[in-house]
Amino acid sequence: MSNVATLKRGKGERRNIAFKELSIIGNMIFWVDVVSNDNNLNNAIFARPFNDKDALPQQLTGYEFNLKSNFHGYGGKSYQCLQIKKFFYLIWIDQYSKAIWFNAFEGIKSIDRSKKKYLVPVQEARQLSKTIDGNFDSSFVITEKNILYGICEIKNIDYLFSLDLNKTKQDIQKIKKFDNFAGDLSSNISNNLFSWLEWGTPHMPWEKNDLFFAEVDDGEIKIIKKFANLVINGNRKVSFFQPYWISEKLLVCSEDSSGWWNLLFIDVSEIHNIVIKKRIKKNLFEYGSPQWVSGITFFSGSLKNLFCLAKKGNLWLIEQYQDLKFIQEICLPFSSVSDFSTFDKKLALKGYGSDFLGNLLEIDFGKTISLNALNKVSNESIVDCSKPESFWFKGFDNQSTHSFLYRPLVARFNKPPLLIRAHSGPTANFDGSYNAEVQYWVAKGFFVAEVNYGGSSGFGREYRERLNYKWGIVDSYDCKALVLELVKLDLVDSENIVIFGNSAGGLTALNSLCEGNVFKAAICKYPVIDLEDMYLNTHRFEKDYLNSLVGNYDENFSDYNIRSPINKMSNFKKPILLFHGKKDSVISYKQTLKVQEKLINNKLSEFVFFENEGHGFKYIENKKTVIQKTEDFLNKVLKI
Repeated sequence: MSNVATLKRGKGERRNIAFKELSIIGNMIFWVDVVSNDNNLNNAIFARPFNDKDALPQQLTGYEFNLKSNFHGYGGKSYQCLQIKKFFYLIWIDQYSKAIWFNAFEGIKSIDRSKKKYLVPVQEARQLSKTIDGNFDSSFVITEKNILYGICEIKNIDYLFSLDLNKTKQDIQKIKKFDNFAGDLSSNISNNLFSWLEWGTPHMPWEKNDLFFAEVDDGEIKIIKKFANLVINGNRKVSFFQPYWISEKLLVCSEDSSGWWNLLFIDVSEIHNIVIKKRIKKNLFEYGSPQWVSGITFFSGSLKNLFCLAKKGNLWLIEQYQDLKFIQEICLPFSSVSDFSTFDKKLALKGYGSDFLGNLLEIDFGKTISLNALNKVSNESIVDCSKPESFWFKGFDNQSTHSFLYRPLVARFNKPPLLIRAHSGPTANFDGSYNAEVQYWVAKGFFVAEVNYGGSSGFGREYRERLNYKWGIVDSYDCKALVLELVKLDLVDSENIVIFGNSAGGLTALNSLCEGNVFKAAICKYPVIDLEDMYLNTHRFEKDYLNSLVGNYDENFSDYNIRSPINKMSNFKKPILLFHGKKDSVISYKQTLKVQEKLINNKLSEFVFFENEGHGFKYIENKKTVIQKTEDFLNKVLKI
């Protein structure tokens, strides 16, 4: 079950397969991985037979592509594979040509694994669209008339468009201009009923969105109908997640009117009379997550065999339904799950654990499922690993707040220094998955704590909304409250506490440092420093994010200034260490330069810039530099 396969890279070099953007169609699994050509690293789509780990990957696309989606800024899946009759239709987004490409394959009846050939192209790869000044989503629909439908973003406007699969380098045909944002395009079996989500100012998609249905024929929309139900979204803000067709007239999605993303089955037998077929309400269950990127999947399958992914607390579950009836629940041995995909009774996903990296899991529900086989992946754990302990404490407004604790692996100190980690997002969360940096510090004798401060996802809408209008207040308070609780329990050295934060977590860390005497120093990567600058210069998708986190910019301008670390530099008497990439398109490194200029007389603070990094560091040498600089900084600040 584990990721043990290797992929050729360069001349004879082999490496582990990442299985990025995994999907399963028919009896094949597809994924995206890095390829090397003349020392240039690009990527390609690969395939192999389902659950055949000895089968070598077949490369389906050439070396000349950069498969990536930049849809709405953060992107998502870069391709889609659809099976139409006996053919596999592969559609991908290429950033070099800024266009959509297409190819079709037919399966080989007698597979020879030694030849790495399971699919045969029935044509040459074709560039379907002309280059556009914008971005494509990968939620494509293909009709029997060989018309491809999709959603694109051009000059900050979203469109529903169509392309003819028989033509090359054509202009996209704009069918509908959306009022604001749109995504999650899907269709029924006949491809005459479409569904999608829309949202716009002042909301993010996980705060409020709308579910739409449409009848489409010959490239034209005949009828559009918005789903409205007094019980669900009549008088409240509701977020729908992943509308997905399971039959000709039935669609499943999740919605959070109950406070949790719960299952909803919708009957669209009559588009003028859309009704709820079945609703399943379960407290503490999340069948969805914040839609930062497109293509997140929690549902897959059909009415005959539907599989749903769910998160309950720190547990991940798979539920199976047949004809809307619950069949079974399987608890997964993972702290995090991605790339969930099924076909018939076959299921594939990537799982991450507290003591192992991402592993590929392939299950055939047509056979007897062995729970021992499922748990086999935990036997491949990383040795000498500190396991996370789920720890609840009283945070802002005395509310129960979650964290993960990692105890030191060695007794290096009489009482260990504490490293507090504030996650990015801030609508994100720590899930207890293995983190190499955390394990590095516990191996050095440090106590590490990860704070799921108010506003974190995975704990329901109410928990998520604790941060509304209070970013820079609730998050910092919760970090300090956890410290005080751990000091009270006599677990850590109260004099040696440092806070870490990346991106949005950087704002939390810097605000926490300058307000009070809890923390001795702060260490941040590409931190949010200036909320006014973030509002004025961030990309389109994130433009409305601060509406709920801080408030309307014009009406709450003073709050933007008060909560921005850049305006508190006079309070920074303690040392900080900041890392930033000069290719960062989300938060400009020039913001960190401003901090450096303001703290020119603070000799204890340090600033490190990387010429080749963006928002999130990817080069191993730079990651090593971060660790070494951080360790030197801690040794100096904590006088180790």
